[in-house]
Amino acid sequence: MTGLTIDHLSMRFDLPNGQAVQALKDVSLDLKAGELMSVLGPSGCGKTTLLNIVAGFLAPTDGKVILNGKTVRGPGAERGMVFQQGALFEWMSVRENVGFGPSMKGMNKAKKKEIVDHLLDVVGLRDFKEKAVYELSGGMQQRVALARCLANDPDVILMDEPLGALDALTREKMQGLVLKLWKETGKTIILITHSVEEALLLGERLVVMAPRPGRIHREYNLPFAEMGVNKDLREVKKHPDFAKTREEILSMIWDMEEEIMGRTEKA
Repeated sequence: MTGLTIDHLSMRFDLPNGQAVQALKDVSLDLKAGELMSVLGPSGCGKTTLLNIVAGFLAPTDGKVILNGKTVRGPGAERGMVFQQGALFEWMSVRENVGFGPSMKGMNKAKKKEIVDHLLDVVGLRDFKEKAVYELSGGMQQRVALARCLANDPDVILMDEPLGALDALTREKMQGLVLKLWKETGKTIILITHSVEEALLLGERLVVMAPRPGRIHREYNLPFAEMGVNKDLREVKKHPDFAKTREEILSMIWDMEEEIMGRTEKA
């Protein structure tokens, strides 16, 4: 059995004052190997909590995550994480950062060099491999983070707002890179984002989550990620169905935010 199953997942956080926060409630999803899914929703809907449970950083209150037929019980090399900030080793060079995982596995130097050089070519950083991380721009640092994740050859790549801190032009270039890596590597990717436009561009499957308790509100199967692999993303955005779906989802999330604000005012 290959793929990822999120099976009736719930997460409750118990607070010191005796109260509790139900972050997720009965979330179920099935992802085929190689599927690219974006997850969208208002703040506080449990997107990052869901990702952290899949990563093995959190144990759910109820339900389970199954990857390739095995229940997830903690972090593992078969799941790679890319954070909003690269979480890189700033005292290391680009080459050393990307090669960190293979080094920890005891891979021989020749094989590690081959993998690192290839990945730095893929993300366009071969000429920067001896640079220290702090010498790089934010976009370059996120390219290093992607390459470092891929160097471990995970089955699933988990991305938590990986492009959120980038300027508009760099973000668009990185979106194109994510699509290129998805198509070339065949990895399963789950991407969390607050941007409706980004969720449409980077999700052949898009999940909209409802506010607390976090749950699946609606799912879309979309053509735009596939279109964006070989087409300028700005051209993809001009597609009439892109604009129509964007406005539909924006209205949906706006209504959710209004509901949250109403609850807050009543409280």
